Amino acid sequence: MSISKILLACGLAIGSLSLATAPAAAAVETKSAAKKPVKKATTKAKKAVEKPVVPKEPNPEEDEPVITDSSVTEFDCELGNKVAIYQNVGDDEHIALRWKKRLHRLTRVGTTTGAQRFENKLYGLIWIGIPAKSMLLDSKLNRQLANECRNPEQLQPVAITEKAPEAPATAVQ
Repeated sequence: MSISKILLACGLAIGSLSLATAPAAAAVETKSAAKKPVKKATTKAKKAVEKPVVPKEPNPEEDEPVITDSSVTEFDCELGNKVAIYQNVGDDEHIALRWKKRLHRLTRVGTTTGAQRFENKLYGLIWIGIPAKSMLLDSKLNRQLANECRNPEQLQPVAITEKAPEAPATAVQ
C-alpha cells in the first residue's frame, strides 16, 4: 500500500469516529443544562424606565404632501396606468404625484431642454413632462413606470392651421 492510501484511510477513520461521538457529547451537555436552576428575573429589570417617544423630524420627501387647495391634472398612460399631478398655484418648485394609491412630493430639477423634470430622490421617482407627453421613471431600478402619459388637453388632436399665402412683393415706383 502506498502512503497516500494509508493517510486517506486514517483520515476517514478519524472522521467517522468524531461523527459517532458528537451526538453523545451533545446529549451530555443538554442533560447538564437541564439540571441548572433557572434564575428569576430581578425586580430591577421589572422596574425598567420606559423611554419617552420622541417624534421624528418631518421629511418632506418621505411624508405624504398635503393636497388641499391644489389643482389636479389626471394623466392616462399606456397599459392602463394612471397618474395624477397636484400643483399649488404659488409653488412652481414642487408637485405632488399620485402613483399606485400613494402620494409623493417631487422637487423641480433644472433642465437645459425646457422639459419639466421633478424628482424624489428618496423613492427614486422622476417625472418628465414635455408638451406632447409625460413619463414616470424609477431611477433606483432604472426602468419606466409609466410612459405615454397624456392629460385631456394632450389627448386632443393637434389642429394644423394653414398659413395664408404671402402677397408677391410689388416694385415701388
